[in-house]
Amino acid sequence: MKRVPIVATLIVVLAVAAMIALGCWQIFDRLPKKEAFLAQLAANPARPPVAFPAIPTDKSLLYRRTNAFCLEPTRWQTEGAGRFGWRFIAQCRTGAEGPGFAVEIGISRDPNAKPLWRGGEVSGIIALAPVHRSLIGNLFDKTPDTLMIVADTPPPGFTRAPRPTIDSIPNNHLAYGVQWFLFAGIALAIYALALRRRWRDDGPAA
Repeated sequence: MKRVPIVATLIVVLAVAAMIALGCWQIFDRLPKKEAFLAQLAANPARPPVAFPAIPTDKSLLYRRTNAFCLEPTRWQTEGAGRFGWRFIAQCRTGAEGPGFAVEIGISRDPNAKPLWRGGEVSGIIALAPVHRSLIGNLFDKTPDTLMIVADTPPPGFTRAPRPTIDSIPNNHLAYGVQWFLFAGIALAIYALALRRRWRDDGPAA
């Protein structure tokens, strides 16, 4: 009778069980939740406008229409917008009672443009503010993503930023689940081949 290495087999079985559990978690837990969340976001543009939240981290508000009042822009940042040019984003002061908010006022072909915008009433669509994290940083940085307003009306010399859509939010949980099942199958196949080779090298059992 062929001998099976107990420790190695136990390790492989535990690893395969963990991979299958992760695949089930992605497909039967994460995927339905993500689909429900995306369905909510898809309905948000038709919902009534809301005031921009004082703590702008609630992603369930994405793509809702909103309004806020900017006392003055305190700083500017630019983000590449591909063939459209450069996105200009202002950090707005709202007063001592709030932390402020970000608003994308429009797009310019000139990254050195000086927006003639001093604040005031802002209306637009709620979107995610740009985030600059490395792949490793995403694993360890638990800081919530921040919301911003994509303004309806750009200042003179700027074009309106493209409307944010749900297409920009990935839904990869089905693919992740299938990958974990494939990894489990590959691990089993490799271990089976290793056992077969070991038995062949050991010769017939006594």
